[in-house]
Amino acid sequence: MTNTDHTPLAEPVSLREMPDAAIAMIDAEGTVVGWTHAAQELVGYSPREMVGRSVTHMLPSSDDALRASAYAEEFRAHGSWSGTVAVRHRHGHTLTMALRVSLLWGQDAGTRWLVSVTDIGSSSLGAADGPVRESLLARAPIGIAVHDSQLRCTWVNDAMERHDGTPRDRRFGRRLQDSLPAVEAEALEVVMRQVLKSGTTMVHEYRAWPPADRRREHAFSATFFCLQGADGTPLGVCSMTVDVTGNRRARERLAILSEASTRIGSSLDLMQTGQELAELAVPLLADHAIVDLLESVPFGVEPSARIDTTTGRPPLLRRVGAASIDLGLLEFPWAREEVIRPFPTSLFATALRTGTSYLEPVLDSHSGPWVASDPERTQQVRDSGIHSLMVVPIRARRCVLGLAVFGRSVEQTPFQEDDLLLAEELVTRAALSLDNALRYARERAAALTLQRNLLPHRVQGGAAVEVATRYVPADMDHGVGGGTGST
Repeated sequence: MTNTDHTPLAEPVSLREMPDAAIAMIDAEGTVVGWTHAAQELVGYSPREMVGRSVTHMLPSSDDALRASAYAEEFRAHGSWSGTVAVRHRHGHTLTMALRVSLLWGQDAGTRWLVSVTDIGSSSLGAADGPVRESLLARAPIGIAVHDSQLRCTWVNDAMERHDGTPRDRRFGRRLQDSLPAVEAEALEVVMRQVLKSGTTMVHEYRAWPPADRRREHAFSATFFCLQGADGTPLGVCSMTVDVTGNRRARERLAILSEASTRIGSSLDLMQTGQELAELAVPLLADHAIVDLLESVPFGVEPSARIDTTTGRPPLLRRVGAASIDLGLLEFPWAREEVIRPFPTSLFATALRTGTSYLEPVLDSHSGPWVASDPERTQQVRDSGIHSLMVVPIRARRCVLGLAVFGRSVEQTPFQEDDLLLAEELVTRAALSLDNALRYARERAAALTLQRNLLPHRVQGGAAVEVATRYVPADMDHGVGGGTGST
């Protein structure tokens, strides 16, 4: 046994590789009391051959067994340890394993150990995947719980309390509905029964609100193993759980960005593009979204690179998009008005001036100079229930074209930094489409002006005939091309 490490376990890792791990439960004396099908597949020993025997039976030599005993005594006080170990396969060859041993607590203050090993020398693993599997067993904060055949908790480690806030004394003898929301507990118990029945390993994701972050929903991935006795009958289910919130949110973020690539910028119409951005954000990111452009932009006039603030008055904005999960809110003046002038000290004016995004996780609609200056609109915001806000400038080619504003009211979780990053990416994609539409509008206006200037300013048809000219576009939809006609 080498490279033992008992440093704090802090790195979040995916459980993608966990079904390949071999899991065994041993008592305080090192005797195997529970075995899994995955352990048999990995090292070749059946439950009958291992349950009731010392775990050192799988070590290649007596020297390794002595070292294992020394390590067990040395690190017993730490509650867990990890590293690499040589394990003897039933057929005689030696496997190099990544090892993790975790301390479990029982209802009678007894202790047991859960041993997790995985083959880091397997040819099925790529060079990049080996460290992932070893990091999972050696570094990831893993919550462990063991339930009996009636799905009542019998053993647990300290990390589980950090996951869902339930002390271990409240778990013993109870099922999952005492520590998790009913829907999540029911779904997990369905999986646990399947594991008991089939003996196979299964993975399931669920949601919880850890005590250290009650306002934010976390995603957890739990891998379930069936613990077998010497005769191969199920003794219970062991679950190993890690927080995969970051992984889940990354998947959701990619899905939203993928949808944005098909839904934003379907035309060269500025108004339509702004509405597409608002409708995509609701409800995937926000409960409410509005998109405002500088007043000149919808008419094809490109704004200057720097917004003039010498007058102390922010520029006028024109609403081009609005969406809400509450259709009644779209009738509010602030949602349907065409022209808006932000108050000089508001977040909106500041974002226009600086080109910087702003995140207000908890929106204070009861203080600030803008509250006193516009009490009617402030009251409407209060009535809407919006409690969290993001303001994102729409930028293209160093110019600020306008603002996108996102709010939450029904969704109680405040916006986080990663929500702001996603909003900025969505707005950046929309800005490219808006800039293309602006260029098109400007070039179209220039083409129309040129073509109309080519018309004869004065035509004469003689004394008996009146002559008039007009511009006839070839493309009636876009108003360009064609020539002049006379009547």
